[in-house]
Amino acid sequence: MSIERAIIEGCEALAIRLPEGASARLSAYLTLLERWNRAYNLTAVRDPGAMVVRHVLDSLSILPWLEGPRVLDVGSGAGLPGIPLAVVRPDCEFCLLDSNGKRTRFLTQVAGELRLRNARVVRGRVEDYRPENLFDTVVSRAFATLADMAADAGRLCAPTGRLLAMKGVFPDDELARLPAGYVVVDVYPLRVPSLDAERHLVHLAPAPAP
Repeated sequence: MSIERAIIEGCEALAIRLPEGASARLSAYLTLLERWNRAYNLTAVRDPGAMVVRHVLDSLSILPWLEGPRVLDVGSGAGLPGIPLAVVRPDCEFCLLDSNGKRTRFLTQVAGELRLRNARVVRGRVEDYRPENLFDTVVSRAFATLADMAADAGRLCAPTGRLLAMKGVFPDDELARLPAGYVVVDVYPLRVPSLDAERHLVHLAPAPAP
């Protein structure tokens, strides 16, 4: 099965309706990731078929909880989940934030080759980032603990926005250490096609003012 066909079938299993040309763009993204990975070691996943499941479908599994129009991907790394989400949600503006120069060079190359006009790459540490406007959704995938995410990235979220943290097993210990000022809206189990592993999405929000 071709990579593009695997992406299409995986998105059908997730009940995602892909925009025109999105499957080709997602396939091209994985081709770039595989090529750059040889020199830059951007991901431990080497097999293109596994990349479809562990990177593209895993990223897109959070699509129902994404709130736009401004989305920040904190510690974007190889562009996950930001790049797949930007391809599928052209109506939203994505900021891909990472402090590593090799990663941001890769992200800039991807955004250029895929012509992602709704994706902007920023190199910098999250604690130093000062955007002009706050974000409707702040998302992270294996970036930090929930406490660290709230402490470092929470200020970048609009008062009515949401913080979404992608996790593996249910993060009981991290939830117990959540700092004051944030509430757990819910923890959603994610079903990623062909992935035999637990995935959860933690939805945090700024606590209402007293």
